[in-house]
Amino acid sequence: MGIATIGAFAIGEYPEGVAVMLFYAVGEVFQSMAVTRAKGNIKALLDQRPDEVTVMDNNNRPEIIKAKEAKIGDIIQLKPGEKLALDGELFSESASFNTAALTGESKPDTKNKGETVLAGMININSIALVKVNTAYEDSKLSKILELVQNATAQKAPTELFIRKFAKVYTPIVVFLAIGICLLPYFFVDDYLFRDWLYRALIFLVISCPCALVISIPLGYFGGIGAASRNGILFKGSNFLDSIAEIQNVVMDKTGTMTEGVFKVQEVSISPEFNKEEILKLVNALESKSTHPVATAIHNYVGDINHSIPLENVEEIAGHGLKATVNGKELLIGNFKLMDKFNITYDLNHTNIVYTVIAVAYDKKFAGFITIADSIKEDARETVDNLHKMNVKATMLSGDKGTVVKYVADQLGIDNAFGDLLPEDKVNKVKEIKAKNQTVAFVGDGVNDAPVVALSDVGIAMGGLGSDATIETADVVIQDDKPSKIPMAINIGKQTKKIVWQNIVLAFAVKAIVLILGAGGLATMWEAVFADVGVALLAILNAVRIQRMKF
Repeated sequence: MGIATIGAFAIGEYPEGVAVMLFYAVGEVFQSMAVTRAKGNIKALLDQRPDEVTVMDNNNRPEIIKAKEAKIGDIIQLKPGEKLALDGELFSESASFNTAALTGESKPDTKNKGETVLAGMININSIALVKVNTAYEDSKLSKILELVQNATAQKAPTELFIRKFAKVYTPIVVFLAIGICLLPYFFVDDYLFRDWLYRALIFLVISCPCALVISIPLGYFGGIGAASRNGILFKGSNFLDSIAEIQNVVMDKTGTMTEGVFKVQEVSISPEFNKEEILKLVNALESKSTHPVATAIHNYVGDINHSIPLENVEEIAGHGLKATVNGKELLIGNFKLMDKFNITYDLNHTNIVYTVIAVAYDKKFAGFITIADSIKEDARETVDNLHKMNVKATMLSGDKGTVVKYVADQLGIDNAFGDLLPEDKVNKVKEIKAKNQTVAFVGDGVNDAPVVALSDVGIAMGGLGSDATIETADVVIQDDKPSKIPMAINIGKQTKKIVWQNIVLAFAVKAIVLILGAGGLATMWEAVFADVGVALLAILNAVRIQRMKF
């Protein structure tokens, strides 16, 4: 463009020389506006940190300072309803936080002294003190913001090809232009240097790969921005391409298609036991566990009776809990636990749809409690939308087979497998890939890290609460809604469509005007349109994705 402008001035074509640079500058303005808009979408989603914090000074008096000025070791005072600006550890004895901005979890998360609290969490009840342990720019939110804003560093194959193409193409075009200007001297009788220089300049302007070099990365960046506006974080433009080609979505059950919040459905206690007493014992022992089942039982039974003399409390991995109460053995867990301790029971538990918690007291089977997880509101709509896109849905879960089958039937999922260990999930995904089909895996990204790594696209649900998830997943859905899975696929498809529209438009117009230019029929004005005009059209087309409703 620079050579063409200088050349136009050299032969006295001032209006055309100015036009080349003017339209090029306009194109650059449009490009920067589009990038700013996309970055705005990303910042609006992620930059949730307050600008100021209240720090306790040496005399234990509160002082408001800029969050960026807070140092590691400072004690921040956080009032109820206030949002934390930096990562740290809780200095108060305990405090409850709303972590929805980070994890998508609506229920409060109670933290105790010394536990980690993250930027973006909102203090719920009493005044809390937090000791800063991470600089402002190194907080988890800052890292994620930087990660997504730099996501275009992970180039899509189309984008990488255009970059390589431009590097080789540009010097070739410059030498061809020199050839167009000078070679006719040896073959044309009425050779006029000015005319052939003008043709060479037209050729240079038409051949400039601006439309491709600007609009293709912009199309992908626009796709990332549009996804961010809808609460979906892509770690690179290559994943927009990959997700557009997905044929199978393999999903976890708990926390992905279900709420991950368990509720007691049925309590069946043998008549020879006092139901109320047994439930009090179960509630007291379950209070020693952090499992979601314990929360469900606590919500059902009520306050814990701390006077119950629990001794020798032991958690048996994969089985349940064991303790001694008044010299009698209390067992709470699955039926594998009953078998392990030779407890006889007259019950075919495999026919029960829900998760079953068995209870034994004093070497006798006391009864069972069934617990179920509720299906997310938009889970059925998610599967329906995947089917409309000709994408198969498969559910893999470590939960009981009957529970998994029940949830899969409710949602219309194509294939469902329960009672799986992490290595079993890997094998199931390998089976799908062996058929030369592409796979996206949706899960929590921590327990399922091996499957996420194996799949073509790893998607984490509400994974912003975990560093491991951010590391392993390619796409993060911030608000835990499964309906964002087909939306992410659709954004990928639309981005790819727009990128290819721009490629075809640029090559078609350039080819036509090049032919006209070679025949001496095109002027610099047509050349300016073929380059800058097409670049503008391509930029406007790329921006379109940010206005689409998905």
